[in-house]
Amino acid sequence: MADPQAPHLALNPEALWRSAAYQHPAPWDRSYPPLSLPDLFDEAARAVPDAIAIDFLGRKYSYAETADGVNRVACGLQALGVTKGDRVGLFLPNVPHYVAAYYGALKIGATVVNFSPLYTADELIHQIADSGTRLLFTISATALLPKAIQVMEKSGAERLIVGSVAGALPPAKSLFYRLFRSADIATKPHDPRIMAFSQLIANDGICAAAPIDPEKDVALLQYTGGTTGVPKGAMLTHQNLSANARQVEALDPQPGAEDRIMAALPLFHIFAQTCVLNRTIHKGGEIVMVPRFDAGQVLATIERARTTSFPGVPTMYQALLDHPRIGRADLSSLRICISGGAPMPAELKERFEAATGAKLVEGYGLTEVSGVVSSNPYEGLNKPGTIGQPIAGTRVKLLDREDPTRPAPEGEPGEIVVQGPQVMKGYWNRPDADAEVFADGWLRTGDAGVIDEDGYIRIVDRLKDMIAVSGFKVFPSQVEQVLYSNDAVKEALVIGIPDLYAGERPKAFVTLADDADIDAEALRDWLNARLGKHERVVACEIRETLPKTLIGKLSRKELQAEERAKASAS
Repeated sequence: MADPQAPHLALNPEALWRSAAYQHPAPWDRSYPPLSLPDLFDEAARAVPDAIAIDFLGRKYSYAETADGVNRVACGLQALGVTKGDRVGLFLPNVPHYVAAYYGALKIGATVVNFSPLYTADELIHQIADSGTRLLFTISATALLPKAIQVMEKSGAERLIVGSVAGALPPAKSLFYRLFRSADIATKPHDPRIMAFSQLIANDGICAAAPIDPEKDVALLQYTGGTTGVPKGAMLTHQNLSANARQVEALDPQPGAEDRIMAALPLFHIFAQTCVLNRTIHKGGEIVMVPRFDAGQVLATIERARTTSFPGVPTMYQALLDHPRIGRADLSSLRICISGGAPMPAELKERFEAATGAKLVEGYGLTEVSGVVSSNPYEGLNKPGTIGQPIAGTRVKLLDREDPTRPAPEGEPGEIVVQGPQVMKGYWNRPDADAEVFADGWLRTGDAGVIDEDGYIRIVDRLKDMIAVSGFKVFPSQVEQVLYSNDAVKEALVIGIPDLYAGERPKAFVTLADDADIDAEALRDWLNARLGKHERVVACEIRETLPKTLIGKLSRKELQAEERAKASAS
């Protein structure tokens, strides 16, 4: 149990793992020897070659077949001159191509760079140029290929590899090879820089893998806003990613149970990288993949494939509950669901667990730590409103929010800082940003929190989202928590807007439940009656939808930009 006299100090891992409140059986001193991601994949393929690795819309690929695709990609990239340290971009939705391209590039020592299909062309051009990405994978979807070609022409990328899910299936080839046998490159078919995925993998898959130092070599450049708003490439080593996958796997109190994971989170996001892709491959489990999140399709897929786990964000769980099929869907196969990316409202957790019978736990992480820092236990004490305890091998403490050279004052929230094998190497070509994000060897998360006597962590807010009202600090999440206690409120976001007298004032934006009968003024009055004077909102604005990030978590920055524009205009 954490020392109640010094909650700001680094948590004692042994005490946490032996705490009566935390009943997970994994040993606190579990070691994570260096492991490269190609070795992680190859070990699974050798151990369970006939097991299903990928279920893509009902089409299944064994580990042996998937390994064949991985090896062919590796050899194809080598033939194109891709060498160790080169950056290979993935501009892909959730398709089997992603798995082959990801592990294939890593096998020859290349560094993978993820690019969201939802990025604008300008965002892609900047990140491709910043990372020095030489080659880009995409598919021949009408929404992706034209943008990828535009980006290739303006960013300096040398080559585009285009796959198609709707390929011919020659019987003489492996299933994996047949899936990509003919890529429909309808745009600029004679451009020598554009190659079909089928052409890339038209080889025997026999070539030399690159020697990899798991603790030094960068496996992934994952772009993030970090603790400031400027996109930066977090350099994640093979060991960072493989250790975090093993840390997450160690949370499961039933390691031998059936393992079919719902891959609706986008694989290009760090949450899915660790909790869906690498963790499941290391375990020899099955990735049940859909191209993107669609509530109806996910419900149908869980029923069809009998998936056992579903990592997601709160808006995904809400969307499933809102779907008309939720009452008829057989979700009894679900065992564990882990929520991240945003606070999980207690009422949503209770409703989802009642509807599915699955355990829904809340965890926490960020790109700079390969995905996961802490989690509530799958078995044992869960504390709603907390992000649980640090996972194995991870240390957490609180620093003063104004001066990171000092511990947080006794009994007050502090900035959460982290150490562990999953913490990134640093930012790509940004030593200035490294100096800001590391404090004496600890990674600053930019999140303010408190740690209770059992070592459970509660996020108070993002430091940069705090609202300064006449010198008082208001935490938006605390106001949002009050809003969520009103049954009429479905979603809520609170931001600070300019105020001539106080500097800033809070303003709330909400969506309402279907049966809600309340107007904006009445909701504002109800809310303000439950808040301290400096926390009271100037207005509640009711909207049909609220802005969301690429993975579906609620996003304040669009609302902040709107309000800044209004203030400038007036």
